[in-house]
Amino acid sequence: MAKKSVEARQRKREKLVAQYAEKRQALKDAGEWTALDKLPRNSSKVRLRNRCQLTGRPRGYVRMFGISRIKFRDLASEGKIPGVTKASW
Repeated sequence: MAKKSVEARQRKREKLVAQYAEKRQALKDAGEWTALDKLPRNSSKVRLRNRCQLTGRPRGYVRMFGISRIKFRDLASEGKIPGVTKASW
């Protein structure tokens, strides 16, 4: 489990990215680089980190499911992810 402060920081960044998305795109299209520099740093989409939605783990992220590899394996073994089965040959 990630620390609560790390998860809170991530949520704050996600909120800022959503809030400033249109404004950032308009400034980029217009080429207003100085005005773009004055926006909050955390409003940039680049500063977001893919994290597991269940544990907050930043590494081993499976993009298609939005969870970490560890949780993916646990849930798949329990049969809680539809359409995913353990390979055997």
